[in-house]
Amino acid sequence: MILSALVEGSSINATARMVGASKVTVLRLLADAGTFCEQYHNITVRDLQSKRVQVDEIWSFCGCKDKAVERGAGGLGSVWTWTAIDADSKLCVSFLVGLRDQQDAIAFCKDVAARLANRVQLTSDGLNAYLTAVDLAFGGNIDYARLVKMYGQTPDGEKRYSPAECIGCRREVAAGQPDPEHISTSYVERQNLTMRMSIRRFTRLTNAFSKKIENHAHAVALHFFHYNFIRKHQTLKTTPAVAAGIANKALTVLDLVKMIEEEESKVGGRLTDYLPAASKGSDSK
Repeated sequence: MILSALVEGSSINATARMVGASKVTVLRLLADAGTFCEQYHNITVRDLQSKRVQVDEIWSFCGCKDKAVERGAGGLGSVWTWTAIDADSKLCVSFLVGLRDQQDAIAFCKDVAARLANRVQLTSDGLNAYLTAVDLAFGGNIDYARLVKMYGQTPDGEKRYSPAECIGCRREVAAGQPDPEHISTSYVERQNLTMRMSIRRFTRLTNAFSKKIENHAHAVALHFFHYNFIRKHQTLKTTPAVAAGIANKALTVLDLVKMIEEEESKVGGRLTDYLPAASKGSDSK
């Protein structure tokens, strides 16, 4: 019940009230489940026969926002989750929780490249960090294009909470020969909406934001396990993992609980005591 509530967008406190458990119990289970899900993804999501992959980054914050960090408040400020989605199976190929900088862009792209079995067409937004990262990760063995969005001026009364209006897009070929008809980031941007709806920490203008980066990473790992292996995609009528050929059937939350318990019995205790923390998404080993 706790895991089901968490993956459907309930906060820690709301989950504790619904199931009659303490907040500490919910957080401990989140940590154990997140650790297992991150390691399961790292091992299972390999040798993918993908043809088209879309990548993007989604913003959140931990503790407080950047302006509060500058004033000396405790917190990390902006935290970015990098995601890569197979455009055909809708599988999350890779994810990484970190900063929106060159170092994490390289780490993320190298992790994406390591999970693919063949040459793919890759589409990203206009973030310049991708240019160097994709080149280092794929070594030219890729058809890479960028979808650069152009934004207009936002009225003064809407600048605080509303993003600037997108007035057009420009397609740029960065490497290889990508198919112009498939230069798109629509699927990965739709995944961003799924994350904001399914992970309470990502909802804007609430007090449900992450206070610790470790719990933030655990919540992301749990979300993507549920998204890849449990939740059936409405269009595919099955899970992305089954559609991608890395799973034989859709799992359930109860299956996840049993897998966690089996792993804990092997190591002789909590997974967080024996496995690496999911502090960098699927990039941590």
